[in-house]
Formats: sequence, structure tokens, C-alpha cells
Amino acid sequence: MFRTNPARSDMRSYSPLLLCLAAALSSASVIFSPPMWTKLILTQQWPSTFCAMEHCHSNISYWTIHGLWPDRGMDCNSSWHFNSSQIEDLLPDMEKSWPDLIKPSSTGFWKYEWHKHGTCAARAASLNSEHKYFSKALELYHKVDLNSVLTKFDITPSEKYYEFSHIEGVMEKVYGVKPKIQCVHQSKNAAFQTLGQIEICFDPDFNPLDCEKQLTTDTVSKRNWDTLDRASGLSVCDVDTPVYYPPLP
Repeated sequence: MFRTNPARSDMRSYSPLLLCLAAALSSASVIFSPPMWTKLILTQQWPSTFCAMEHCHSNISYWTIHGLWPDRGMDCNSSWHFNSSQIEDLLPDMEKSWPDLIKPSSTGFWKYEWHKHGTCAARAASLNSEHKYFSKALELYHKVDLNSVLTKFDITPSEKYYEFSHIEGVMEKVYGVKPKIQCVHQSKNAAFQTLGQIEICFDPDFNPLDCEKQLTTDTVSKRNWDTLDRASGLSVCDVDTPVYYPPLP
């Protein structure tokens, strides 16, 4: 008489259970994904300073978008590929307001920003597509109108130096919140620092928010941003050092 192997019989009986467990674990990867971001950072760069660091040439004399960054996560969905056809109607504004200063005719910069930051911002329904993400960045850029604000208060590119407190004070007065202003520091005891990047922050409802206000206790996220700042050659401007706002070379 042929007898089944008890071990094999047990394995067959538990197969449905194992399948259910595997499905549950697969679902858990979605349920227990990293928490959603709590702050958006609209980052604008000054082309003259950027190109001085990156050895590029630009004739752009206005602040341009560097990115729209959520405060949590990077490269959140590598399978969500960038497709410029999804933002075709935005391209004229993108080319002007969010240019690639190194390769002006390339879409590589937008692709990079989408993969690194856009796919993370997309966890919110208000930003859950390429078009929503890039159009919101453009909308916020035009809304804050940094170029006009600085010009209105006579903060313009020139050979003279500005007090950091004056630049920060103007922005805080206009926007009602404190921005994060970053400079290039030539050396530890240099006579001046060069204005390079300005961040204006928003809560999930796109209301202005103090950039230094921490809505999260995620110290890993904060450490990631600190590392990113250092890697870019920029750091928060020193309050006591004169600020150079360089004109076109």
C-alpha cells in the first residue's frame, strides 16, 4: 500500500496559509511605508553663485527654482519614471523658471528632481502626479516672487555688501515667516560670504511656515538635509558676516 510522506502532506496542508501570510506581508510593506512629509521646501538658487561653484556659464539674472523638497524621504519610487510629455503645457515656464544651468537644453535636471523629491512629495494627494508636482512648484515660485521682493527693498546684485539681518528681515516682513538663507563661505575668517540659495517653506496645505520649525522628530531626516547642505558647498549664512550678492560676471 502506497503511503504519503507525512512531512509532504503537512506542507501541502499549510500551503494556503503560507500564501496568505506572504500576501499579508506584501500588504504590510504598503501599510508601514515611511510617514508622510510635514513640510515642503521651495528652494531657489542664484545662478551667478551656482555657476561660480559648478563652473558653468549663465546669463540669467533672476532667482531660479532648484527644487520643491518634502522634509521626509528621498528617491521614494524608482519605478515611477519621469515623462516630459506629462508636463508639456508647463515646459515654457519650466525652461524659464526652472532651468538646468549646466545643460540648458536637457530635461535631466527635472528628471533628477522628480525621482529624488517628486516621488516623495507625491505621497500627498495634492502632489500625486508629475503635473501636480511641477505645476505646484511653479505656482509657489511665482507666488512668493522672490526676485521682485528683493528688488523692491533695494537688495540687488552689486559689488556692495549687505547685512545678513537686513536680507532676512525684509523676507520675514514680507512673507511673515523666517526663510533659510544659505551662503558660500570662502574661508573661516573671510571678510564676506556669497549669497547662494534661499529656502521658503510651506506646510501640507501650502501655507508659509518658518523653515527652522520642526514639525517632526525625525532626526534622521534632519541629518540627511544637513548632509545635503554641506555636500552642495552651501551652509546657513553667518549672521555677523557681510553678504555679497554677485551680479552677472
